[in-house]
Amino acid sequence: MHKSIVVFEVEGGSDKFIDGHRKDTMPIVRAIREKGWDAEVVFYRPEWADALFEYVSNNFDAYISRVNPGNIPGGERGYFDLLTRLSDEAGLVGMSRPDEMMSYGAKDALVKLADTDLVPEDTYAYYDVENFHETFPSSLSYGERVLKQNRGSTGSGIWRVQLVDKELAASVEPGTSLPLDTKLKCTEAVDNHTEVRELGEFMDFCDQYIVGDNGMLVDMRFMPRIVEGEIRILLVGPHPVFVVHKKPAAGGDNFSATLFSGAKYTYDKPEAWQELIDQFAAARPVIAEKLGGDNIPLIWTADFMLADGADGGDDYVLGEINCSCVGFTSELDMGIQELVAEEAIKRVEDKNRA
Repeated sequence: MHKSIVVFEVEGGSDKFIDGHRKDTMPIVRAIREKGWDAEVVFYRPEWADALFEYVSNNFDAYISRVNPGNIPGGERGYFDLLTRLSDEAGLVGMSRPDEMMSYGAKDALVKLADTDLVPEDTYAYYDVENFHETFPSSLSYGERVLKQNRGSTGSGIWRVQLVDKELAASVEPGTSLPLDTKLKCTEAVDNHTEVRELGEFMDFCDQYIVGDNGMLVDMRFMPRIVEGEIRILLVGPHPVFVVHKKPAAGGDNFSATLFSGAKYTYDKPEAWQELIDQFAAARPVIAEKLGGDNIPLIWTADFMLADGADGGDDYVLGEINCSCVGFTSELDMGIQELVAEEAIKRVEDKNRA
């Protein structure tokens, strides 16, 4: 055992600081070193894949991936192949392994959880263009919908879709397939901008989200209480660290909870949202079973929206899980890097004991 952990990054990208690293990378490295282990950062490039495999497999017990999939040179396939080889062939502890990132972090995790209490049952996924064009016109007859692309981040390719004609929206028979010239009001979460488009043309535009590697669209009902904010739990392994309440900017059709769109963030201790924390903890075994094993990501988030419960109280509806490269740069003073180092070292030691 080397008692050494490597942190993967890629060069460039908007998430880098003046030293070339993400702002939360070196705090993780320092926290691991403070616990008596070695840690270093290596950069992934496709042409270095074999050399990286050789170097990392000979010198490290585990890897932590701090790479935003949208920034990977040459696309994610080569990078994911390298990480999978390091776990399967070289026996490194992967944090997180590509299969975990895909199963937990993909938007269609919501569809796999649609028969649980966490997600509305009328949540669908479109993996091919034909099915999307066939189904979405009738999906809209049930009310406002939200379309989410699989590869987006910070609200890109997440659209709130409603009918412009309010009388039509109120009178349309559920299950009716709406004509392709139906006027839609489409609001994108990235910045809350709104466009009026025809249904057929908008679906053609959305085809880009379905084609290509891991392309797909999730179609779920719009939750009106999103205007009260999104509630995000940040976890390190199984441990909830904090809850952030992200309230969208007021006005119009605003529903995005990104900082970029003007949302206000309030940080709370998990105890302030005990009911939600308990509900999520109780659902964890079900989440593990539905998403392929309880190898919980090292750093991950679960985003919830409020809904009206049958008993008159609040329900919490899961909006998405993120685990590819969750950032915590604005929360470094909370000591998350120490928890990450502890959890990472514990995973290596547990594997060696086993």
